[in-house]
Amino acid sequence: MANATLSAIFSQMADVMEILGEDRFRVNSYRTVARVIQEMPTDVEVLLETGRLAETPGIGKSSLAKIEEFVKTGEINAHRELLAKIPTTLPDLLTIPGVGPKSVKTLYDNLHISSIAELKKAINDGVVETLPGFGEKKAAAILRGIEFLEKATGRIRLDQAMIAAHIVTDYLRPLPGVDRIETAGSLRRWAETIGDVDLLICSAPARASNHVSRASSPRFEGETPSTRTPHGATANEQTAEQIIESFTTAPFVERVLAAGGTKGSAVIRTETTPVQVDVRVVPAESFGAAMQYFTGSKAHNVRLREIAIKAGLKLNEYGLFKDDDTIAGAVEQEIYEKLGLDFIHPLLREDRGEIDAAKRHALPKLVQLKDIRGDFHTHTVASDGSNTIEEMALAAKEQGYEFLGIADHSKSSAIANGQSPQRLAQQIKEIHRINAKLKGITILAGAEVDILAGGNLDFDDKLLADLDFVVASIHSALGSARERVTTRTLKAMDNPYVTCIGHPTGRVIGYREAMDLDMPAVIEHAAQTGTALEVNADPSRLDLKDVHCRMAVEAGVKLAINTDAHSTGGLGLMPFGVATAARGWAAKTDVLNTSSLSKLKAFLKAKRP
Repeated sequence: MANATLSAIFSQMADVMEILGEDRFRVNSYRTVARVIQEMPTDVEVLLETGRLAETPGIGKSSLAKIEEFVKTGEINAHRELLAKIPTTLPDLLTIPGVGPKSVKTLYDNLHISSIAELKKAINDGVVETLPGFGEKKAAAILRGIEFLEKATGRIRLDQAMIAAHIVTDYLRPLPGVDRIETAGSLRRWAETIGDVDLLICSAPARASNHVSRASSPRFEGETPSTRTPHGATANEQTAEQIIESFTTAPFVERVLAAGGTKGSAVIRTETTPVQVDVRVVPAESFGAAMQYFTGSKAHNVRLREIAIKAGLKLNEYGLFKDDDTIAGAVEQEIYEKLGLDFIHPLLREDRGEIDAAKRHALPKLVQLKDIRGDFHTHTVASDGSNTIEEMALAAKEQGYEFLGIADHSKSSAIANGQSPQRLAQQIKEIHRINAKLKGITILAGAEVDILAGGNLDFDDKLLADLDFVVASIHSALGSARERVTTRTLKAMDNPYVTCIGHPTGRVIGYREAMDLDMPAVIEHAAQTGTALEVNADPSRLDLKDVHCRMAVEAGVKLAINTDAHSTGGLGLMPFGVATAARGWAAKTDVLNTSSLSKLKAFLKAKRP
């Protein structure tokens, strides 16, 4: 939790400093610190106590002192001083898609705009388009961004919801009477955005114990039933009430929305955003039915109820019933079995054909995290990463990977310290040198190469031929017309050295809309050219998204699940990408980086001249 807060603080400090026109070097150094902390798998307090934080690349003495100040006091004085220099609502402008610190500075300096409402009015009045660097098109794009932001309000990213689930489950799990606690709803389905977090508790009568067992983390597989079964089976009421009271009076609760005998609903504080969490307590005999019911989706459950009705049965959150007899309820798998279906993985429960496939015993065997043998979209200190090639490789080796691809930015990504052709050529030699001494993992030399406005690549083919692979990505003019961005992508895939299209739509969830790509055309061309499409595992991207993954799988296009890691900690984002691909019905054979190194190399060479 402290990591998320610190990352947000350093990121905001960088934004405010840029708005105020302060030193660019310090701005970039704070952005680096923000990213490093965000991707750390270990709490900064632990790293600080052991002295390891001082040795972390990207964190200098000044930043270290600020982190120490935060750990001791809960705030950073320099952060408070920076915020005092600007109107309190000014940072809100940075949440608008397409609006960065430079634009905010221009708006504030010239028009004294300090809130989203003021900006919206100024655009509608035709004032913003007259500013230098804006124009009619940019003003219209910002207005669309404001509208997008207004629609997105109320939903949070998958990773943010998981943080909230961890907070509550870690608090409730040791309580007397809590036999089992699981997540439900869209979080259990690993949907890309979540409305609220549902938690289901299987309760037994409380009993005294001198030992409390706390699981390391929730499995994000859960359910959430209502208050009572219709057949007299109730959770131990006293125990349930005590559990709900413990939840609604917890120190992290900001506002209680409801509190009953077996259900509590509250808004809790996390380090990044307030989140609504609903907790329900149910008896063991209904727990499986509750898991099924509250996992959803609503459309999936409607289809199941239709099947039950046709069979003369009744299905609800309390169980599956034949008249007054309970047929199934304690175990979720039995619900599907009694309805004549194969068990359907929660990731697939969206009423997208999974029920018909379960009837025909034709559900895919979904790709799993254990199938991943490497990651080939990662960054190092050579561009905007925080770790060296060798540090990234050793971290990948610890994860059991067979290979790791280094793909630093190309020269046109100036903001990301993109490499010149000379620097990239030197990096290729460095990778070969490290490979010669490193055992147990192979480093692949690659690059994330910008797709330029006309569809050409940022490096010439002679240099690309020296690489093992190429991730080609669009980083500029993402708001261009559909035909233009589609043509850029198709032309890039025609290049025989392009292995994969990185984060194909360019979206950032809740911040930037996807490019208006003709996705069927992109997928068809990927199949024709033998080009893979990336599933970017960063939870702010998840790009390709699940429905596009399904389209790619059906077209025979290989998916490449990559973390786009900018530090060793970023390698840990892989589960988000795997879940997204699986939601798109991807099997192990559909994913490029489930291949052995030899098979991967064969794929990489197949497209090349």
